[in-house]
Amino acid sequence: MSQLILGIESSCDETGVALVRLPDGAGVPVLEAHALHSQIEMHQAYGGVVPELASRDHIRRVLPLTQSVLDQAGRQLAEVDVVAYTRGPGLAGALLVGAGVACALGAALGKPVLGVHHLEGHLLSPFLSADPPEFPFVALLVSGGHTQLMRVDGVGRYELLGETIDDAAGEAFDKSAKLLGLGYPGGPALSRLAQQGDGEAFKLPRPLLHSGNLDFSFAGLKTAVLTQARKLGDDLDARRADLAASTEAAIVDVLVRKTLSALKGTGLRRVVVAGGVGANRLLREQLDAACARLKVRVHYPELHLCTDNGAMIAMAAAMRLQAGQQRPSRDYAFDVKPRWPLDSLQTDAPAVAA
Repeated sequence: MSQLILGIESSCDETGVALVRLPDGAGVPVLEAHALHSQIEMHQAYGGVVPELASRDHIRRVLPLTQSVLDQAGRQLAEVDVVAYTRGPGLAGALLVGAGVACALGAALGKPVLGVHHLEGHLLSPFLSADPPEFPFVALLVSGGHTQLMRVDGVGRYELLGETIDDAAGEAFDKSAKLLGLGYPGGPALSRLAQQGDGEAFKLPRPLLHSGNLDFSFAGLKTAVLTQARKLGDDLDARRADLAASTEAAIVDVLVRKTLSALKGTGLRRVVVAGGVGANRLLREQLDAACARLKVRVHYPELHLCTDNGAMIAMAAAMRLQAGQQRPSRDYAFDVKPRWPLDSLQTDAPAVAA
């Protein structure tokens, strides 16, 4: 019998809810409906995410979004078999909202619940696309606070190859955008402005590009952008697009070349790019071109599923259940993990059986 999984995402500044149907046997899980509310407009006045406001807004949005998803799918709440939620990493207060609602729904329905790793949701989100990947592959995870290269041999079978030692790529985009006087969220604003500029106008550093490992560092790039902006002084307005383009080019260059090094080191012929920065136009163009030359397949989530969303949480839960990696629990006491390394999943004990 197929299972219907309700997924709830509330790790930061997006509230996402989705329904995924896990068919009998080895069939691919199917997304039936999803809904998303972004808090960008609310946080713009503060220039960044305010955790307490984020938590309060999740409380307001999660149940109406759940009803919207059920209506889209033509389903009743009683049809849900498993309630999945983001357990971490993320903002503690925001995570507690999703976990609390999920466990309350599970208890009210008498259905089991399952906590999902936020980054695993991103990692498996390309399986929602029209061109899903196959295991094994190299994964480039580039979300707002994380930049990691992973070897992925299956669901729950993750080997960390390299990660950022300071600012993540998303933070480098956002912080550089702030230095250039761009609005929040900075990353998309910087990328839009970069399309009007020359990516070779300024020689910005590519930190750790020749380090001999697969780690990343973007803090020095942010400092270089600040230094260049100060040098320009009154000329910054006229050169802002060029500096934005040069900043984007430096970040993308590092991401692409480190990913190619990971492919060479592992001998794998498939890449998955996931996370919000995975929507970046220049990153997709350059990685596609480089991988085409090497005859390597590249997979991305659909653009509307690059940001945080409930679909990736429901899909990750479905794939974990299908792979026998985790069993949902009827113990409705819950905790959250604001800090939770992705590669620890394979050593975490499974949940209590339903």
